[in-house]
Amino acid sequence: MSAVIELGPGAHAGFTQRYDGGVSAPPFDTLNLGHGVDDDPGAVAENRRVAADRLGFPARRVVWMDQVHSARVAVADEPGSAGSVDAVVTGRDDLVLAALAADCLLVLAADAQAGIVGAAHSGRSGTRQGVAPAMVAEMARLGADPARISAVLGPAVCGSCYEVGPDVQADVARSAPEAAVRTRAGTAGVDLRAAVTAQLRAADVGHVSSDDRCTLESPELFSHRGGAPTGRFAGFVWRTP
Repeated sequence: MSAVIELGPGAHAGFTQRYDGGVSAPPFDTLNLGHGVDDDPGAVAENRRVAADRLGFPARRVVWMDQVHSARVAVADEPGSAGSVDAVVTGRDDLVLAALAADCLLVLAADAQAGIVGAAHSGRSGTRQGVAPAMVAEMARLGADPARISAVLGPAVCGSCYEVGPDVQADVARSAPEAAVRTRAGTAGVDLRAAVTAQLRAADVGHVSSDDRCTLESPELFSHRGGAPTGRFAGFVWRTP
């Protein structure tokens, strides 16, 4: 389990890893937290309990998303499903927000002073549509000040590994020019981390940090490109009173 990250007084974030306990069998071994893959639902439920326990909050407090590669944002008022969205925000200190990935970029954010937290799933499509700045805008609508927001970017497939066709690269770069890179093979690539960092800076987010691990190069993380079918790791963000 990655260490708990402090995003401000009483505001915490954390990312899970593939082999941090869990009961899922291959190819979802072992701590798969995603119901959207062909894993045993009972195993996923147990894995979610294990992850929550290790990070220090009850699993019953977690808000999950049915991620659809959009820029839609939900405001969470209760645990469970936030619906078909790719970002969720809340001002409640009894909720934990979660996002899932296996190469896409997770963005966890908090304005500790205002008591507002947010989580986003920013894959290639979500980055093109601006899901991370949409999350920041919704946090601000609830009372957050972007200048006070601390955001942490999770592990994701890196720009040196994320090979795409030139047309796909150009499509993402039209709205997120920082995404356009060359891979280590000299082909067209997409750098999700560079693009989303630029988007958050443009949204006046005060502090942006990153877990720079590449999912394709790090065996402790799930990677769809590294071998589908596979499981999903999670990022969590929450507050303590």
